[in-house]
Amino acid sequence: MGRVTAPNQALPVPPADLPGTLGALRAAGHRYQTVKQELRHNLLARMRSGEDRFPGIVGYDDSVLPEVERALLAGHDMVLLGERGQGKTRLIRALVTLLDEWTPVLPGSVLNEHPLHPLTPASRALVAEAGDDLPIGWLHRSMRYGEKLATPDTSVGDLIGDVDPIRIAQGRTLGDPETIHFGLVPRTNRGIFAVNELPDLAERIQVALLNVLEERDIQVRGYQLRLPLDLFLVASANPEDYTNRGRIITPLKDRFGAEVRTHYPVDLELELALIRQEADLVAEVPEHVLEVLARFARAVRESPSVDPRSGVSARFAIAAAETVAAAALRRAGLLAGPAGSPAAGSASAAGDATVRPESPVARVGDAVSVTSTLRGKVEFESGEEGREIEVLAHLLRAATAETFRARLAGLDLSGFTALVAEGAMIETGELVSSAELLHQVGTVPGLAKALDRLGLGDAPTPEQAAAGVEFVLEGLHLTRRLGKDVTDSGRTVYGGRS
Repeated sequence: MGRVTAPNQALPVPPADLPGTLGALRAAGHRYQTVKQELRHNLLARMRSGEDRFPGIVGYDDSVLPEVERALLAGHDMVLLGERGQGKTRLIRALVTLLDEWTPVLPGSVLNEHPLHPLTPASRALVAEAGDDLPIGWLHRSMRYGEKLATPDTSVGDLIGDVDPIRIAQGRTLGDPETIHFGLVPRTNRGIFAVNELPDLAERIQVALLNVLEERDIQVRGYQLRLPLDLFLVASANPEDYTNRGRIITPLKDRFGAEVRTHYPVDLELELALIRQEADLVAEVPEHVLEVLARFARAVRESPSVDPRSGVSARFAIAAAETVAAAALRRAGLLAGPAGSPAAGSASAAGDATVRPESPVARVGDAVSVTSTLRGKVEFESGEEGREIEVLAHLLRAATAETFRARLAGLDLSGFTALVAEGAMIETGELVSSAELLHQVGTVPGLAKALDRLGLGDAPTPEQAAAGVEFVLEGLHLTRRLGKDVTDSGRTVYGGRS
């Protein structure tokens, strides 16, 4: 794709106080800067002011971002190497915020030519003829970014340009730049152009990019057009494709001034911060459930059953959190029952005459659906064919047990085990309301401390308390202190010894 402005998004309107003519621009003291000089200047300004240089980028403060900043300050074109879902594209798009908010352009120029630095003969003649009276336009930085996902069928015409036969028929010659229909790269002149998955480009396309990087000119169908393009070129690639498989020509690799390795979140807190920032949750997901999902994603990433070359995207944990929230919302919707009638298992079933609507709050049992809905996001080793859900279910149980030990270690939970030792059977499941679950449990010694450890506060809602109770029951089962059975209807019954 090219510009990243949404199809129906209104373009920013330039402030009225910006110069409207070339003479006014000169009088305002405006100086021409290349894109790389502009990035360097604005990055240094943010460093001095303490402003956030890369808003929305999580987990790279001490590793990736210093290398990116050094590349920008050095004026080096850059390639980001990392497995899928490590935020490479997000980081590339964040570079746009380091451009000037508004920059002057010659109106109608497809190359975004600067009034003080025209490129084409026609533009130079226009500036010379009109002089200081030449009207100028202003381009917002959001329109100075181009992006292309590299695919084997990408052509030179897509990226660089092609001869326009209609213009040839109108009498123009091949020596005239007006003959060329420019591609994405020249149209992003005076901006940032990104190539995602660079090694997937055919070699002849890589050669065309090499010319842009080295000579800053373009070649179309054997015709060389001298255009000193002003670009910051940044690419992304899987490190194996880039370094081992020979899918990129060596001269092009040599032209990138900086190779920056990205990575997944290095610790659990960063994984959680990323989920909180990126997940669009349609229901409340308690912190202990988010922690289970974060540990689950990290366990999948480290599992020997998963192909490490493809990685496990950060989007896996984000989608898992969104799926769990959706399961909670579904439960709340179904428990509302038909209009005007109480739902089965509602508060009235627990002896309360008032039917209280179920609020959507996720429980650890809702995570079970993740193993089937998200298995397509994981590339397994060939020997694991047919066992994908089994592998993910095992890793989810391990993540739940780790979270249980981390959150509730040393806490006296004998009240729960004593409850089932007396013959009580506690039934929970996707369509068991919070009131029904809490009614089965009753008053249990140690419950308040457990809920406090889980971050549910001094006065949790019934739905939050039910989420905490279910987590305790599942943790006791996984640590072999409580039995568990699943009924034919899909409900889970805790009771007896594991």
